[in-house]
Amino acid sequence: MANVAVVGAQWGDEGKGKIVDWLSERADVVVRFQGGHNAGHTLVIGNQTYKLSLLPSGIVRGGKLSVIGNGVVIDPWALFAEIGRLEAQGVKVSPDNLLIAENACLILPVHGELDGYREDSKNAGGIGTTRRGIGPAYEDKVGRRAVRVSDLADAATLSRRLDALITHHDALRAGFGAPPIDRAALEAKLAEVAPRLLTFAKPVWLALEEMRAAGKRILYEGAQGTMLDIDHGTYPFVTSSNTAAGQAAVGAGVGPRAVGYVLGITKAYTTRVGGGPFPTELNDAVGQRLGERGHEFGTVTGRARRCGWFDAVMVRQAVKVGGIDGIALTKLDVLDGLDELKICVGYRLRGEVIRHFPANAGDQAAVEPVFEVLQGWSESTQGARRWADLPATAIKYVKRIEELIEAPVALLSTSPERDDTILVHDPFRD
Repeated sequence: MANVAVVGAQWGDEGKGKIVDWLSERADVVVRFQGGHNAGHTLVIGNQTYKLSLLPSGIVRGGKLSVIGNGVVIDPWALFAEIGRLEAQGVKVSPDNLLIAENACLILPVHGELDGYREDSKNAGGIGTTRRGIGPAYEDKVGRRAVRVSDLADAATLSRRLDALITHHDALRAGFGAPPIDRAALEAKLAEVAPRLLTFAKPVWLALEEMRAAGKRILYEGAQGTMLDIDHGTYPFVTSSNTAAGQAAVGAGVGPRAVGYVLGITKAYTTRVGGGPFPTELNDAVGQRLGERGHEFGTVTGRARRCGWFDAVMVRQAVKVGGIDGIALTKLDVLDGLDELKICVGYRLRGEVIRHFPANAGDQAAVEPVFEVLQGWSESTQGARRWADLPATAIKYVKRIEELIEAPVALLSTSPERDDTILVHDPFRD
């Protein structure tokens, strides 16, 4: 049995929540390994809809252990607000079913404030972040001045961490004309959440090793998408963490061989939130149709997503960078009723056709898509659970995607309902 890592293969919002929930029924442990509460998952289970941002998707299923790994940056106040919303829906969250890495770094109120100052500044290079402090928190982590979960249990260590953090942030805030940090207020807020947060804190790496040794099936859940990776994405319009599958090992505290199968979640078209290059974007009636039929609004921000045709060049690159073994193709039903479909098979850059997404920001903005046109279908694919339920032209579209991205379709999703899924290959059986 293979342990599985699930990652987005585009710019996020690919429908990972449903697929992770579908897979979690087969798993014993679900682990978040990067990002923060800037990424959202929507799960539809029966008549209940759950909106998650920080908690692993397995939390809504009884008998599963959920883990927030050291690669995640944690806003304690957002975490407890999310737990409160779930508990109001009847989901029990306790140290019995949720573990938090004791070496995970915290997002503090000052991080969100700095995020906002930058986004509002004309000269600070705002890129359309969620203003939740994710980037500044990761900066402090790399700068070795972050407050970690375990620091909350040691007053002397916490004081030293705050000394370094406040000195750094006050200098930045002065540049934006903002007042210095109120240290006493910040310490009071931390003192309020520390006892509760520490009840969940554990050496996660050790717990996962014990689970692995006991033969438990572990699902590693990524947030956002590969093309938002800080190294491999469309820099600087990226997130602040590594979103590729290799981060599953580092962000959870396990060896690289602990992941046996990498599943890349891939939407049957392309969407993006915020700024940045988008070669196949549609600023027309078709793009509007995709957004409306696909309900393309951010789970966390509510912002409308930009929509466009499927970009096989980009997804193939994500497959190679992430070592993706197979994809889960989602939202095929959104394409129902279109007379023709287009797939990007290359980019034209200054007269030359290239077949990869260039690293240079100027080149990324300049590329023009080279399209292949396929016939659409008029029949409905919504709710299909077998290949035989799909129109022949829909199957042809899926097969062409497989050829172009050089990876097989392991699962095919045809609606937000978890059971409306065609299983081609079970990732837990590599």
